[in-house]
Amino acid sequence: MPGWLIALLAVASGMSVANLYYAQPLLSSLRDVFHVSAATAGMLITLTQVGYVIGMLFLVPLGDRLEKRTLITALLIVTTLALVAAGLATGFFMLLAASLISGATSVVAQILVPFAAGLATDHTRGRIVGRVMSGLLTGILLSRTVSSLVSDIAGWRVVYLGSAVLMALLALALRAALPQHAPTTTVPYAQVLRSTFTLVRTHRVLVRRSLYQAAMFGAFSAFWTTVSFLLTGPHFHYSPIGVGLFALVGAAGAAVAPLAGRWADRGLTRPVTGIAFGAAAPAFAVAGLAGHSIVLIGLAAVVLDMAVQTTLILGQHTIYQLDPHARARLNSAFIATFFVGGALGSQLGSIAYRDCGWGAVSLLGTALPVLALLYWTTERRAGGSGKGSAGTKVDAGG
Repeated sequence: MPGWLIALLAVASGMSVANLYYAQPLLSSLRDVFHVSAATAGMLITLTQVGYVIGMLFLVPLGDRLEKRTLITALLIVTTLALVAAGLATGFFMLLAASLISGATSVVAQILVPFAAGLATDHTRGRIVGRVMSGLLTGILLSRTVSSLVSDIAGWRVVYLGSAVLMALLALALRAALPQHAPTTTVPYAQVLRSTFTLVRTHRVLVRRSLYQAAMFGAFSAFWTTVSFLLTGPHFHYSPIGVGLFALVGAAGAAVAPLAGRWADRGLTRPVTGIAFGAAAPAFAVAGLAGHSIVLIGLAAVVLDMAVQTTLILGQHTIYQLDPHARARLNSAFIATFFVGGALGSQLGSIAYRDCGWGAVSLLGTALPVLALLYWTTERRAGGSGKGSAGTKVDAGG
């Protein structure tokens, strides 16, 4: 793969997935603008992630069924229209509906990642996926800072309308630059969807890696959904732009993505996964115990983000080896499962913060990677390395 194409895929992945996170540092402002509670405001993140799950289950499998360049262009057009609707929203329900739709079609990122994996050679796949994912993860982390800066200067509506413009430009760029990529199956759409569930039943390692990431992403979402309430509260008095600048510390975690790809290529998936779980739990505990120390909360954010990104890269590298002809469907099941965890983490974190404060959020965020670590200890005994099922090919017909 030429370097410029890898860079374009990384930027495109980051720009599209950023749509899921623009609202996080704005929740305090949106709560006041639309006169809703903190838990109701948190529904904006939850429904966006629910939309992403819907897109993963019903749109991403089309990446195996349709020509990918055309599918990507169509999804970006719908995303553009949904973001325009969000920017023009006259009520909170309209904003929720537009966010649900934009969340569903922002799965473009998860079509581009297996697209890159399919173009890479076997011995470089981990590195290339890591590079593309570093762009995606940087988009997740920088989206909060960008939305805070734009909102502070021009208002929250411009955040959505500006992203709509970017999505339209991205559709044109990808349409012009991406090579045509033929479908890997010709069976009917309904059969493609059924085959996705067949892949879940067949590959135990797919289920295991999905549950690992659901726990980690639940902790990640609980942290970043509620930290804006903490930082704008009575102890810190941060403005939305201050919350966005704080989010920059998390961007340092994206630097681990290429390293995680190399660790995966070297066969270190299992031990590094355990280390990531072992790092995430105390990081969230420190964030809770830190109380009013912004330095410790920032350090915890970096460690948490690095751990979540590491397990994500390792998980994707693992599942892409299960069946080269079904990478879009494998990715669909993987991402959909862990985004359910993210949606639950966002909503439970919002409720915990509303009812019991930051300490309750930290307990939730610490417990999730601990549960994943306990499950990880059963991996060898349960055959969780996936060697027994990795060579089993499941065609579209199941």
